[in-house]
Amino acid sequence: MRLLLLGGTEFVGRAVAEAALGRGWDVTVFHRGRHAPPAGVRSLHGDRTAPDGLAALAGTGGEEGREGRGEGGWDAVVDTWSAAPHVVRDAARLLRGRAGRYVYVSSSSVYTWPRAVGADEDAPVVEGAAADAGQTDYARDKRGGELAAVESFGADRSLLVRAGLILGPYENIGRLPWWLNRIARGGPVLASGPRDLPLQYIDVRDLAEWILDGVERGSSGPYNLVGPPGHATMGTLLDACMRATGSTADLRWTDPDAILDAGIEPWLHLPVWLPPASEAYGALHTADISRALATGLRTRPVDQTVTDTWTWLQTLAGTAPHRPDRPEVGLDPDLETRVLTETQGTR
Repeated sequence: MRLLLLGGTEFVGRAVAEAALGRGWDVTVFHRGRHAPPAGVRSLHGDRTAPDGLAALAGTGGEEGREGRGEGGWDAVVDTWSAAPHVVRDAARLLRGRAGRYVYVSSSSVYTWPRAVGADEDAPVVEGAAADAGQTDYARDKRGGELAAVESFGADRSLLVRAGLILGPYENIGRLPWWLNRIARGGPVLASGPRDLPLQYIDVRDLAEWILDGVERGSSGPYNLVGPPGHATMGTLLDACMRATGSTADLRWTDPDAILDAGIEPWLHLPVWLPPASEAYGALHTADISRALATGLRTRPVDQTVTDTWTWLQTLAGTAPHRPDRPEVGLDPDLETRVLTETQGTR
């Protein structure tokens, strides 16, 4: 299989590149050159947002061939773009005669808010930004990217991967790295309860393997792509962080109301966590993934995700990369101390 990655040097794109190389695929990555791509790929440089930014792709792929894949083209394109939809449109239009399938890594954010508990792919979606639009907001941009992919490749040759919470090595959002570093620091830790709160996430490598399986199957249409609800809990996640780091930290399990009353913002100050009674929890930790499971989605244990992320962090001296378009996550130490002093929590 021949794969073109638009990106391919960070988080999801890098995981897809490494998984494809592991299968013996021929992998090309098109990127700006700001980060080194995985060893073994063919590297093309360009800035998709600049005039003539796709020039490095324009001369590749040959003439249009059977099933849209030209001689020297690709069996599939994987695109993780999350800003202006016109960037997806331009790439898809250029590549529609040179690739067999367009995989767009979208987001569960495309569903209208609030999303019902247990919603599947038939849930209503936001009105997407037009395919030729500039950047608007994350949800409309992702939906616009979906529409742009389908516009050029058609519903039968476009695969829309509506990912949920993604964790694992190469994370550049900071969620799991923050918890690992906080627990490694030791001392009393404000652990956001309840301890048995079910979580729904996917390891980035499991996401990557499913994408490649989808390319091989010729899958199309939208899929909710996240692990089963309750694959881990807040307790099993933080316990795994304790084991991975070898920490002697004291996890102080704290009631959700006490956390909210202190002005702590879920998801941002305490990554991954959402209050169980909130609309956000129902939307982000209870998605129906029956369709993905029916196609063979496999998810690794939480301990493996956490341990491998910690091992990767150690190669970076504990400082994870951070996307400039995403807010910094994590809880201010002084606020944590104050809340723990006032509540004491439970061990």
